[in-house]
Amino acid sequence: MRIAVIAPARPIEPVVAARVAAFAAIAFPSVDLVIHPQCFESEGHFAGPDARRAAVFVEVANDPAVDAIWFARGGYGSNRILAQAMHRLGPAARAKRYIGYSDMGFLLSALYTQGIGRVAHGPMPIDINRAKGADGGGGDATVARALDWLTGGRRGLEPGLGSAPAAAFNLAILQALVGTPWLPDLADHVLLIEEVSEPMYRFDRELFQIAHATQLQGIAGVRLGAVSDIQGNDPPWAEPLETMLPRWCGEMRVPYLGRAEIGHVVTNHVVPFGVA
Repeated sequence: MRIAVIAPARPIEPVVAARVAAFAAIAFPSVDLVIHPQCFESEGHFAGPDARRAAVFVEVANDPAVDAIWFARGGYGSNRILAQAMHRLGPAARAKRYIGYSDMGFLLSALYTQGIGRVAHGPMPIDINRAKGADGGGGDATVARALDWLTGGRRGLEPGLGSAPAAAFNLAILQALVGTPWLPDLADHVLLIEEVSEPMYRFDRELFQIAHATQLQGIAGVRLGAVSDIQGNDPPWAEPLETMLPRWCGEMRVPYLGRAEIGHVVTNHVVPFGVA
């Protein structure tokens, strides 16, 4: 099975690519992991200019010799290539699996909106650098969940997924998608959200927009993943997450369904969009 790694937002370092390739060769010997050289390019914040990143995405997605696409990392920038790339995807793109999270939520959302391929919110190659968590698993275990799903397995799925369709997003990315044509119809979906590197007042403000977004009416419920690397508030934020989420879900008129094992953490699991 051939899995291509590309970087639609920020680049990765060669040492990250080498570590992931070495792990995949041992743990998933049936995988031919092809790391596109574009992953190491740089133009300011991005892994090459917008046109280059868009062209590589289209090239790899339309390549029938590639079975799946694994997005290298997040950061910022995948939204800048949607208008250039999405209308150029052909039949081969529809047969692939795609996985990533964070900023890659823009691409996952656009693909799901257009019914292209099988997409999932889940670990990326950059996560090979994750330190060991409380359960003893480190970056190897994190990226293994993505590789398992890309190769057709289910061991890395978020353990709370049920029979209802689901979708997962970093909350800032979901907020940015509201009001655009790239946000899919999520009626009857359980929505899993996570956030990183924000002060709590911004997290609360994001939840306000999500709770009142007309495009999100009709979802089946909300689950909360990790809210990590929380930035300081002055004065300190006093409302706990377990109070904040039910309050906003109440305004949205949907149930709060508890916690989820997703996010910018070593325990990030895979959430396929739709029915797992």
